[in-house]
Amino acid sequence: MKGSLLLDPVDRRILAELQADASLSHAELAQRVGSSTASCWRRIRSLEASGVLIATVRLVDAEKVGCGVNVLCNIRVRDHARGTRADFEAFIRSRPEVMECYSMSGDWDYLLRVVAADVFDYEHFLMHILLDQPSVGGASSHFALSLTKYTTAMPV
Repeated sequence: MKGSLLLDPVDRRILAELQADASLSHAELAQRVGSSTASCWRRIRSLEASGVLIATVRLVDAEKVGCGVNVLCNIRVRDHARGTRADFEAFIRSRPEVMECYSMSGDWDYLLRVVAADVFDYEHFLMHILLDQPSVGGASSHFALSLTKYTTAMPV
């Protein structure tokens, strides 16, 4: 695979454990993966330096902070000029309600995952913010009815 590193079984166990609980101490982590604390610390630093480990974060329950509506929104840009795409992507990076954005192949140019408090909150975002962007040519929204699976853990 392009850009992938060769990881040994201990590195993979470290990644799996940290994805499950990033608050583990180096001693706890070392015990769980069968390594010494010093070796575990060196491996973590190496994984960080190589870009395998990117950030340490805490996940927030969307419902409990008033963002319980998930909308998948297909976007068509007005044209495919470099400036149009750059403007759209800069706009998307600035919007906190846009959780994910993918450049797509096929009929639509981008796929967004947007969180909102309710349908009216999303309608405001769509009609008064998103569609007002000069780079946006059209949008199609799909409301998630329920969540079957959600994970941030990469299979290692």
